Parts: sequence; structure tokens; C-alpha cells
Amino acid sequence: MKKKVCFVATLDLSVKVFLVDHMHFLQETFDLSVIVNTDDSHFLEPYGIQAHVMPVAIERKISPLKDLRSLIDLFIVIRREKFDILHSIMPKSGLLSMMAGLLARVPVRVHTFTGQVWKNSTGAKRSILKFMDRLLVVCATHILVDSPSQREFLISEGVVSRTKSSVIGNGSMCGVDTQRFRFDPEARRKVREMYDIPPSDIVFLFLGRLKVDKGILDLARAFSSLCRWLPNTSLLIAGPDEEALAETITEICAKCSDRVHITGFADAPEQYMSAADALCLPSYREGFGLVITEAAAVGIPSIGSRIYGITDAIEDGVTGCLFEQGAHHELMQKMARFVEDPSLVRTMGKRARTNILEKFTKEKITSAMINFYKVLEGSL
Repeated sequence: MKKKVCFVATLDLSVKVFLVDHMHFLQETFDLSVIVNTDDSHFLEPYGIQAHVMPVAIERKISPLKDLRSLIDLFIVIRREKFDILHSIMPKSGLLSMMAGLLARVPVRVHTFTGQVWKNSTGAKRSILKFMDRLLVVCATHILVDSPSQREFLISEGVVSRTKSSVIGNGSMCGVDTQRFRFDPEARRKVREMYDIPPSDIVFLFLGRLKVDKGILDLARAFSSLCRWLPNTSLLIAGPDEEALAETITEICAKCSDRVHITGFADAPEQYMSAADALCLPSYREGFGLVITEAAAVGIPSIGSRIYGITDAIEDGVTGCLFEQGAHHELMQKMARFVEDPSLVRTMGKRARTNILEKFTKEKITSAMINFYKVLEGSL
């Protein structure tokens, strides 16, 4: 009889992005289930995944009464189903499911850390959120971390131990689909024509949620300074505007607003990457920086803040450039270097793609995850 594995996540989108490739292979060996906050219990069927989807309302934000209700619902489902392995991703679903799994006596309880919301917090908020992560770790039997530098941060903060935590492969939860993420000259032409970007412009791309802690306002300030003395540049910003920052970005870049293009959500990010010359990720916190590896697979280098997670995805001076978090003037200098020396962009882009093929393909990461599960199965 197959062992029963259940994945737990707050959003069905996270399951689609991070777990589908692993589940394709795991379903051959395990009986798979997914507990997730969703209105569509059939969302995995188009991906060929045979898994029992069980909707449970798990809120992303802290809400004591709703969280208690979610914990009770999770406990009821997990105890009824008698899972052999419980594997959670995302902070809230991780804490609640690891607690419920411990109470329901699930023998193997795994959580994957993908970044810490408390990293840049202070005072009581930091202490409370950090305590929650520590509680999660106590309730789990195994901890995965999606980048080596994030693991070292968690160890240094006393959240996890070296013996209880590990990283799959070289980092990343799912790796990069190098067939999807590769340079497409036709996409480059179409996207540039869509936004009236000259073929000769050096295009910097931001791809992700528009949030202050993603450093998007730092990027706007850097580009505003850059475009005053280097006219052949454009900034392409693609992603959902979660904090209504588009107007602020436009105000910061008022003197070059015709060269700033805010597109909204991008369902084909690889096309925007093909249209760009370099990716910018000036984030204040990242678990790994998957978008950097995806851009590298397309063949473009990245400029990122020197924080854990990003330092695993960018080799400074080789596959891209790092700058100190929040230092928008230094970010501008790195961008100027790319504009003034286009050959450097091409050289770093080639190195970046080679690095992805060697370390971060989805095949390599999925293979490492399968091996991890074989060890778990052997322990049951």
C-alpha cells in the first residue's frame, strides 16, 4: 500500500508554482493529498496530478479567531486521513499544520521555509513572529530551507539547528524550466513594440509584486537618477500592484515617465525577460530569488540587493551584481555600468544561463526532492 503524503499551503497558486513538478513524480510512489485554501478542488487536474484536494480556510494574515478555527479544521482532517507525511509551505499554513500534525501524531512532519516576514521587523512584532517560526520548528520533524544563506541566517538566529535543517540541491523549491525560460527574439520584438521601447534601449526589468519591501521605490529612485544622464534606458515593471505604488513610482520618475512602463500582472514573465537586458531585484527580504534564476535561464544578468537568498542566486561580478540593501545610489551605479558597457551585460548573461544549467534546473531540484522523499519513506 502506498504511503500517504499531504501537502499544505495557504494558496493554490503556491501549489501550482512550487509543487506541481515534484508531485508529478511523487504520485507514482505515494498517495497524494493537498490541503489548501481554495474554491476549486479540481485545480490540479489540468496538470495531470492525481491528488485529493481538501479545501480548508487558512488566512494569510494573523487573525486569532479564524486561525483557531483553521487549526481545529486542520486537526480534524489530518487525524481522519491518517497521513504518513505532512509537508507544508508558507508561514501561516506551516505553523498551523505542523501543530495540527503533531497533535494528530503524523509520524513525519516537514516544513519548507521560503523567507522570514520578521527579518526587517523590530520590537514586539519581530519577537512574536520569530517565536511563531520557532514553535513551527519544534512541531516539525524535518525542516527544509530554500537557500543555503537563508539556512545560515535561521541557524544564527536560533530558529533552526544545523542537524534538523537542510537545503534541497543548491537551493530553490522547484528549479527552473529551461525550456520555458529561454531567450525568444520574437517576444523581445513584440514586447518592445507594445510599450514603444526603442530596439537600442537598455531595458531594466522588475518582475514581482509591487511592495515596499521588494525595493520597488528604491529602483524608481535609482532609475530616475540614471535616466537624467543616460537617455537610452527604459524601465519595465511587471507584477500586481499590491500596495497601490504605481502612482508613487510615476511621481518619483516624473522627469522620465515616458520611459517607465508599468504593466500589471504578467502571465508570461519569460516574454518580458526576453525583452529586457537586465533584471533588478532590490528586495529587502527573499527566501531564494527564483525570478533571478528564471531571468538567468533566459540569458540576462541580474542586479540584486546583498541579502540572504539573493546571494545564492547571483554570483557578484560573474552572473550579475550585488549592492547594499536600500542603497539606491549604489543601485543606480550598477545600472549605469550595464548601460555604459553592453558587452558586460552579454557576458554576464551567458555565464548566468550556464550557471542555471549546471545547478538550478527543475530536473536537478526535483531529483533531489525525490531522493529526500525516498529517505523519508525509508524512515517510516
